[in-house]
Amino acid sequence: MQRSESSGGTFYGWYIVAALFFATFVVIGVRQGFGVFVEAWEEDFGASTTAVSAAAAIGWVLNGLSQPVFGALTDRFGARRVLIYGILGMGSSTLLVATSTNPWLLGITYGLLLSFVSGALSFTPAGALIARWFVRKRGTAMSALTVGGSVSGMIMIPFLAYFLLNASWQTVWLVLGGLILGLGLPVLIVIVRSRPEDMGLLPDGEIEEVSESAGAGGETRVKVAVGPLDVERWEDSFKSAPMWQLSLAYWVCGVTTASIAVHFVRWASSEDISSGTAALAFGLLSGINALGVLFVGTISDRMQRKTLLGLVYLVRGLAFLSLILLPGTAALWAFAIIGGMSWLATVPLTTSLAADVYGLKKLGTLAGLINMAHQLGGGAAVLIFGWVFDRWDTYDPAFAAGAIFLLLAGIISLSIREKRYSSRYSPVTRAPAAQAAPAGGDTD
Repeated sequence: MQRSESSGGTFYGWYIVAALFFATFVVIGVRQGFGVFVEAWEEDFGASTTAVSAAAAIGWVLNGLSQPVFGALTDRFGARRVLIYGILGMGSSTLLVATSTNPWLLGITYGLLLSFVSGALSFTPAGALIARWFVRKRGTAMSALTVGGSVSGMIMIPFLAYFLLNASWQTVWLVLGGLILGLGLPVLIVIVRSRPEDMGLLPDGEIEEVSESAGAGGETRVKVAVGPLDVERWEDSFKSAPMWQLSLAYWVCGVTTASIAVHFVRWASSEDISSGTAALAFGLLSGINALGVLFVGTISDRMQRKTLLGLVYLVRGLAFLSLILLPGTAALWAFAIIGGMSWLATVPLTTSLAADVYGLKKLGTLAGLINMAHQLGGGAAVLIFGWVFDRWDTYDPAFAAGAIFLLLAGIISLSIREKRYSSRYSPVTRAPAAQAAPAGGDTD
């Protein structure tokens, strides 16, 4: 049998990537946009930075706890249903944030409701979906999806900061909710399908010719590489080192991205830098990151992903050091440039590595567990960073801790034995029939 590229035009998987790009753009914009509103909420609620940060911390923790739930639902029912119901819930809860009148209600609307349901639109179901549609170009497709988050930071954060200067924060959240329901929901309903098999396709847009020995009416059989740690039960992944290594490193990723998402604008204000300038710097970070993610994801299909993952963490550590060692404005732009080289590049590398090592059957659950570690680390960091600032009127001790953690994450990632465990380097193959389909199919 012989594989060849499909000649029927653009592979439908790339339309899936485009739809998820848009969904990621919206979700990341809403979640990273929290930091833009911290000072406004402090003034409106008469609350401290710690009190407002608590709502974000609750959100990161609840979002983390939701990840394995939605991952398991993805494995059982398919990503399409999870994504559609998730964006419906997120749009509705975004509208409710506008009704908050104190930190407690903000904790309920944002921290509890919005953050939990947004787990259905996270990289857990989206990454598992992309892994089913792509094998050879998995890193490239994952990175294209992740760029949605980078572009969101580049556009949405400055947009929200400008919008907040010209309207109340309640109006901003009502508009966000309307955009999610009016644009994001229809896109997912029309385009997304859970598996290429649901449309009579194969991953990567490939076709398989039936061998002559199969005769007329013979069945096409496609074989995929299988690594030695390919799991039938998600629990078995914890018996091997890569699951722990990926989760620990991703915990650090959560600590460092969540703290900046919530506290970057507040830190800038403490350095006498306007929120508008800080938002522009974060936009620059996101723009650089969009290019970096595409580059890293593409070359990860040609070299070991763990090497790139380790380097990404180490570069981000340098960005955190710049916030401590450089004066205000110089630190702002240095962090934007250095941090932009690494910000969301961990996402396609981590999810792709998990798929390569443990297979697709339980990838939704496994990705959910890894992402839970990310979000729990983020929730703790958001609260601790706020407490550090309230106590010492500086973020420097927290930034120093972040740099140390990133050094450790880089070392842990580089120690992953990818060539031993990844299916990309395995000579063993099997028919994909062994991969379970979502219950009830997903052709609706």
